[in-house]
Amino acid sequence: MSSWERLAGVQLTIDDYALERLDGSLGGDFVRSTTVIHLRGAGQEGLGEDVTYASADHDALNAAGAVLPLAGSWTLASFAAHLAGLDLFPAPPENEVYRRYRNWAFESAALDLALNQAGEPLHALLGREPAPLRFVASLRLPDPPTLEPIELRLAQQPDLHFKLDPTADWDDALVAALAALDAVEIADLKGFYHGSVVDNPPNPELYRRVVEGFPAAWIEDPALGEDTIAVLAPHHDRITWDAPIHSVADVLALPFKPRMLNVKPSRLGSLRGLLDFYDHCAEQGIGNYGGGQTELGVGRGQIEYLAALFHPDTPNDVAPIPYNLHPLPDDLPASPLPPSPSPTGFRWL
Repeated sequence: MSSWERLAGVQLTIDDYALERLDGSLGGDFVRSTTVIHLRGAGQEGLGEDVTYASADHDALNAAGAVLPLAGSWTLASFAAHLAGLDLFPAPPENEVYRRYRNWAFESAALDLALNQAGEPLHALLGREPAPLRFVASLRLPDPPTLEPIELRLAQQPDLHFKLDPTADWDDALVAALAALDAVEIADLKGFYHGSVVDNPPNPELYRRVVEGFPAAWIEDPALGEDTIAVLAPHHDRITWDAPIHSVADVLALPFKPRMLNVKPSRLGSLRGLLDFYDHCAEQGIGNYGGGQTELGVGRGQIEYLAALFHPDTPNDVAPIPYNLHPLPDDLPASPLPPSPSPTGFRWL
């Protein structure tokens, strides 16, 4: 039985739903907005979080209100099919991938509601037990780059490890200082972003500095161009992918079989898509680590729950929300996180 088949027939009843806008300041001019979906039925509630990055898309969603025809009796499979026939955006999204993000929000809320109505936690139906969850903190250093954000976190959690975004202004001295910390597990080159605030055009000098400076780190999302292929060729076993992965088909289309992949549930966009991805990776011997989308609410706990079930011992980029706040609060949680699934539903307490 596939992972999806374990959940597809679970029943749920939806009476109505509500929307909850969340906004958080994450430093500088970065104000993050998300929307929590509250599905309600039979005296229970299910939650999911829409991590669409465009504030205007959240403005339009919340202004339109709870207008989608979701009420009724469903299975998770029939609800997903119904949802696929609806336009979840009152106005076209700023980026088409946001359709996946919003779909995931509604499907994860449906999963939470169905499990709460059934009186079961997710791990029981999947036949898995959550394990202590190892995580790394994800950072982009300031401009000009300094070690200050890393040092602030290490002052609280000396054993913390990191996923960092190297940029063209990283010089040899900075890489050497970072390497001396022995705490960089993933270097995210963001070679697949275009027209975003995190664009990082392919730079063979930077790529060489990174692959040689962090010889044990995973190298995420490098751009494979004429000027970078030769630099990366000896390091294929360390290359991992994130932004291009939306389905099993995308995994099969990669230029070479990976040993490891970043998995973001919202990027895969549906419960079936996510579970089929997990099953494929297990069958092919491909490891996974979780990735976040700067969630502000219940969505962060949900991806931590999934990581604790499917890949608890890898460098999961799912650090608890306080790690992303500005200013940084005291008492940051330590890695690994103890298992904390809710007694029923799809939530991590």
